Amino acid sequence: MSQKYLVTGGAGYVGSVVAAHLLEAGHQVTVLDDLSTGHRRGVPEGAEFIEGRIQDAAKWLDRSFAGVLHFAAFSQVGESVADPAKYWVNNVGGTMELLAAMRDAQVRTLVFSSTAATYGEPATTPITEDAATAPTNPYGASKLAVDHMISGECAAHGLAAVSLRYFNVAGAHRAADGTTYGERHDPESHLIPLVLQVAQGRREAVSVFGDDYPTHDGTCVRDYIHVADLAEAHLLALDKAAAGEHLICNLGNGNGFSVREVIETVREVTGHPIPEVAAPRRGGDPAVLVASAERARQRLGWRPSRADLAGIVADAWEFAQRKETA
Repeated sequence: MSQKYLVTGGAGYVGSVVAAHLLEAGHQVTVLDDLSTGHRRGVPEGAEFIEGRIQDAAKWLDRSFAGVLHFAAFSQVGESVADPAKYWVNNVGGTMELLAAMRDAQVRTLVFSSTAATYGEPATTPITEDAATAPTNPYGASKLAVDHMISGECAAHGLAAVSLRYFNVAGAHRAADGTTYGERHDPESHLIPLVLQVAQGRREAVSVFGDDYPTHDGTCVRDYIHVADLAEAHLLALDKAAAGEHLICNLGNGNGFSVREVIETVREVTGHPIPEVAAPRRGGDPAVLVASAERARQRLGWRPSRADLAGIVADAWEFAQRKETA
């Protein structure tokens, strides 16, 4: 049955792909984004667009909305360390205003784009939802604070909510109309698009931050998830959200790829040499971060179908080349 949903941050990378999936599923979509990090051209055709802040969501939310999918947040770890107040005001304060607006409008379903950064440096991997939450930066702390707020809202006011925690999102999505949605971050901080910039001649080399970790090739291992698989999890979460419950699910492939494996895969997919530059370890970078998605499989019925690293890189490469000519 067609429903109407508000997608906050729907002009950003993940939000735009989820908005496109909702439209393809026959739903009505309103995107709310202040374009501070999102892009107007990322809003899918067919979605209503409102340029505005989540703090002002009460202006637009009413009972016609079946739910909210919340992506609007600042997400740069380094920036959060340098300017933590920016993250508390927007990520935490903004979400508090959004929850109040939802309560007043009697919109009772929420899917929250959380992060596995809430776990900090895990004692064991793969990481389950029962792992201790000990974020190592204000970004992760702000997302954890929001999760706590959502739990309280569910217990006190019967909100039906699902938080999805994940690590590295990559790839691109081609919608039914041929439009592709991918990463447009500026500045870029994610590994795959950074390595692709080297293939495009936009960077001379890629920095490898540490090559002496206790992994099979000495470089950090991370869990990569295709953005389309991620979007499908958000739609499943809408269907599984239950009144009064805050369900938290990790999302991931369950298999990690090292920095060097990512670089080598980009070489194979693009056919370009990718020079590497050795760099010192970054503070707080764990050797291995891999999520267990068993709860998502059991509770949401979700399984990633695009887990092949070469396929993820190929989709990201196609989008990167289209973006340059757009």
